[in-house]
Amino acid sequence: MAGKRNSNSAVSGKLKTAISDLRALEKLLHYDELDPRLLDDFRDALNRVRNIAWAAQQSLASKLSEQGSAGVDSLLAAERIRAAYHLCCAIQEDLSHEEIDFQKGQLSELHTVAAALTRQIGDRL
Repeated sequence: MAGKRNSNSAVSGKLKTAISDLRALEKLLHYDELDPRLLDDFRDALNRVRNIAWAAQQSLASKLSEQGSAGVDSLLAAERIRAAYHLCCAIQEDLSHEEIDFQKGQLSELHTVAAALTRQIGDRL
């Protein structure tokens, strides 16, 4: 039990440091001279951390309320499905507008992964 307490304390300390760092970074992001690729990578990492933090919070809340405990991985999967559904709807809407130029390579990659995902989903239904 002491090992878990030390681990929780270490995570809490890292979270406090990260919160402070992010608040300081927020002020720096207002400058125009940012590397777009680095900013994209940062946003991607931040979104992953945000989703995992949300899932961990949901899991903890369900354990505390004794309503059963959904695992973090299951909650993350459910959130990804919800987000994917909304993105797919937005992409469908975008595709109906002829004035939007799409890169063929990106559409091809999306088509390939969507087809594979469709097969996997069909196997689960």
